Amino acid sequence: MFIFPIIIILSVVFYVYYKVAILKTKDRLTQVYFNARSRMCLGSFLLFFGVNQYVFYQTQLALFIGILFFAWGAYLLYFGFKEAKHYKNEYKRLHPAGYKADE
Repeated sequence: MFIFPIIIILSVVFYVYYKVAILKTKDRLTQVYFNARSRMCLGSFLLFFGVNQYVFYQTQLALFIGILFFAWGAYLLYFGFKEAKHYKNEYKRLHPAGYKADE
């Protein structure tokens, strides 16, 4: 499966992008929003990495480790999405005129 390595690489790149964006901004609300987005990228990395490892090796150990990575990645992805949505709505509420979520 060629799609899994592409998704894994893209999620790592976006994870690093959002972590660097946290350092560039001074607004605390924007920082926690970017942190939630980076958590989503880390979750997608772990999720697809776990699936890729099982598809590649297809052993019982790879299945166990893949399930752990899949579950941890799904957890980070889900709660990162909820957190990002919350902070995006907070930013809209506090800055109604100049809404820019991805500064």
